[in-house]
Amino acid sequence: MRTVLVTGPGGAGRTTIAAATALAAARRGGRVLLLSADPLGDVLGSPAGPPDDPAPVRDGLWASRVDSGAHFRTETLAFQERAATALELLGARKLAGEELTELPGSEQSALLHALRRAAAGDWDVLVVDLPPLRDALALLALPGQLRRYLRRLLPRERQAARALRPMMAQLAGIPMPAQWLYETAARWDAELAAVESLIEDPATTLRLVAEPGPAAAEALRAARAGIALYGLRVDALVANRILPGDAADPWLATLVAQQRKCLDEWHEGWPPGTPVHAVGHLGRDPRGLDDLALLDSPPQGAAGSPAEDPWPVEDRLAEENLLVWCLPLPGAVKSELALVRRDDELLLTVGPFRRIVPLPSVLRRCTVTGAALTDGVLRVRFTPDPDLWPRAH
Repeated sequence: MRTVLVTGPGGAGRTTIAAATALAAARRGGRVLLLSADPLGDVLGSPAGPPDDPAPVRDGLWASRVDSGAHFRTETLAFQERAATALELLGARKLAGEELTELPGSEQSALLHALRRAAAGDWDVLVVDLPPLRDALALLALPGQLRRYLRRLLPRERQAARALRPMMAQLAGIPMPAQWLYETAARWDAELAAVESLIEDPATTLRLVAEPGPAAAEALRAARAGIALYGLRVDALVANRILPGDAADPWLATLVAQQRKCLDEWHEGWPPGTPVHAVGHLGRDPRGLDDLALLDSPPQGAAGSPAEDPWPVEDRLAEENLLVWCLPLPGAVKSELALVRRDDELLLTVGPFRRIVPLPSVLRRCTVTGAALTDGVLRVRFTPDPDLWPRAH
């Protein structure tokens, strides 16, 4: 399945471009699903269905809208049933579905759940209308982060020892975690693993949508480092709502000049493998399939395979007794960088984005001796630890 994740700065028209991308893919043949957390009725001209029953829009195209409120109620009631015994021991009263109001964060949970369902479906192309850019990157990093938390809080070796828990409870004099807790954690881990696999799949790419201008340029600059940090692949930068270049009105001419200047900078600043695709302004908000067909969607293309080693380790042992870990972070600013070595992991912060990455095995026997950001590449220097480094005999 080819997956296109569409996002961009807020108000740039990402939902419209996602719908146009899905329509163009359906016209090329195959089964296409458009998934969004926003209403799609006005854009498509027909309502979308729930994630478990997408609505047909036209031949080859289906649409689905994520209802975070309904998902929150369903998951909360199901969890309440699984934890019924523990809740009864505490004397807790069960909550009814009609009194549940979704909590902050439920939107992310509902969208991840919908992504897992879509990944298991029989689709040739999946187009996902994600939240605005910064929230979208945090969402795409969430499955890996949550799985790490689960492994730390409920490690597999404790789950494997569940047969010993009754005896351990008697010896310790305190109740041990119930079986339902481990079963729930295993179910969550399986769902998160499926979403993480979809995001990391070579056939999955990120499509950025932005209206050219200073604010969008800054938002994209800040996001580029986060995109590289999370290992995401951008297949196109869509410059949306481009005004015609022959505007006679001085006010419009100023906006046109601003857009052209920004477009030139994007063409020069983004890698050659990332096309900058201009989509003209219709002079109105696109409504319905006929308007979407007028929008020149970027070609679907092939996602390709990720680089074999996007973060290589340079061997400078012979010359400087150093190993240098090279982490490409285009758009990163030195003042926004933070590095912390913790055991065999590197805690890396770039502006609002943070990732905990395991060190390559060769670097685990070394100590960090410095780091420098040059030309968009963070180079972390490691020196072999004499107590851990193998000695020649």
